[in-house]
Formats: sequence, C-alpha cells, structure tokens
Amino acid sequence: MDTSALHAQLPLTLKQTDLPSLGQHYRGKVRETYRQGDKLILVTTDRLSAFDHILTTIPFKGEVLNRLSAFWFERTKHICPNHVLDVPDANVTVARACQPFAIEVVVRGYLTGSLWRDYQKGTHTAYGLPFPEGLRKDEAFPEPIITPSTKAEYGQHDEPISEKELLARGLATPKDWARVTEAAKGLFLEGQKWARTRGLILVDTKYEFGKVGDTLYVIDEMHTPDSSRYWVADEYEARFAKGEDQRMLDKENIRQWLIRERNFSGQGTPPVIPDSIREDLATKYLAAYERITGAPLALEPGDVHARIERNLRAKGYLK
Repeated sequence: MDTSALHAQLPLTLKQTDLPSLGQHYRGKVRETYRQGDKLILVTTDRLSAFDHILTTIPFKGEVLNRLSAFWFERTKHICPNHVLDVPDANVTVARACQPFAIEVVVRGYLTGSLWRDYQKGTHTAYGLPFPEGLRKDEAFPEPIITPSTKAEYGQHDEPISEKELLARGLATPKDWARVTEAAKGLFLEGQKWARTRGLILVDTKYEFGKVGDTLYVIDEMHTPDSSRYWVADEYEARFAKGEDQRMLDKENIRQWLIRERNFSGQGTPPVIPDSIREDLATKYLAAYERITGAPLALEPGDVHARIERNLRAKGYLK
C-alpha cells in the first residue's frame, strides 16, 4: 500500500467539527451528532478511542467507518431496518432519529479480546452465561453468544450486564430484548457469511438499536474495524494450534500495542501515539475496507472539515 497519502493526511485528520448552525450538537467518542427535527446528522471523525480514552486521530478513519457502515447497512436491511436516510459525504450519514436502547449488544463468535481477559481473571460471570473451564484464547464458541454492556455517557465506562439485570433495570422490555437479540444474531451471521467470502472471519461485533414507535432499527455503525474484530481466515487454524496471536485488521491492534508496549489498559494518563503507529493502524483499516467491499478506498488528502461543509451545503442540510 502506498502510504504517502496517509503521511500527507496526518496533520489534516478530522479531530472534531464546528457546525453550530447544523443543529443541536452532541459529541461522542468518535461521532459528532447534530439533530434537525426527526433527523440526525452523524459526522464520523478520525478520532481513535480505546479503553474509554480518546487517544489520537487516524488518517481516513472516519471515511472508512462511515463508508463501511453504509455498505453493511445496505447489505443487511432485509434482516433489520436501519436508520440510514442519506450519505451526503464520505464522513456523514443522515439518519432517522430513534429512541435508543441504553445497551451495547455485543455478539461474539470466539473467546478473545476483553472477554478472554475477563475469562482469565474470572470476571466473565458478569454476563450470567455458562462458560466451561479450560477454554483457550481465540477458541470458537459452538454458536455465537451475546454479552451486553451498558451504554455509558462519554467519559464514563461501559459495564458488562446480564440479561436478567438489564430486564430488571428496565433497559428493555422482554419483548423488545427478544427482538433485539434475534436481530443481532441474524445480522452477525449475515456478516460472518459475507466476511468468509472475502477471506475474513468476523470474530465479534457491537450493535446498537433504537425504536420509532414499535419499529426496531439498528443504528450507530455496523461491522466496522472500530466496532468489530476481523481475522484473516486462512491463517486462523495454524495460529490457533500454535497459540499465536491472530492476524487482525481492526482496533485490537492498538489495544494490544497499548497493553504490551506501554503497559496501558485504561488507568492513568494515556500515552502519546507515534505517527508510525497511527499510519500502521490506518493501513489495517484500509485493508479491511478493501477486503470487505472488494475495492480499495481512493485516498484524497485534504481538509475534511471544509469538504463536509461544502457537501452539506450542496444537499441543503447546512444553510
């Protein structure tokens, strides 16, 4: 991959937006949300968060996430309706405003990542699910499992929660939770099926859902390298047999670098992320994009904020 475009974009990454006339504004970890009546204008920035800290920016990350989400929302709309109304810019989605569930629905096909770390510590019981002893890192579950977490405000920590507790706390009704879990499993299996045709394993992912009236919608993002793990399929068995790390095309790369190279997993002050690491993660996100969609992303270095303003004005969202 030609990294000259990545290097050129390093000082031009989209850190945040300043569009006060676009609507009521909310700033999340990665997305800037503006509300216009029953519509949300979601701007996906290049911010990178890990362990509940915003660390840095990654060149073209927002574009990769927004374009991939649009790709997956289109591919899975027969399984569950989604919130997408328009994509007026590579970094922007105009969405139907829904009443969101305050739950992150995490579907897992393998014992890895934070769940593996919890399993080693014995804290995996928070989900109220049975886990046999003696499981190995990166081992496949007989069928995907759902490990929900609370949806915390920015600056707070998401917490694992069991189905029993989330129902007791009224985070969803039994009827809605049944619909959410059915939709999540259907979306995940569809994602796994497509990923396999592209030489990837969709390992796990996070979904968010909302409602308009009684209609359920999948919202936020879908099957991106930020919200999902992707492994290179043809290397899985050999690496698993040897106990080696899988070849990853997702955000777990930066988590592992933080843990192993900087001894950081969320406590204390986050370390500075070198430009070489920023570029390396960008190449992995772009590789995932190309594998999943079948075409490379055409990289055009430049002022992302100015381009977004032009495109939103052209579409009438910004006066």
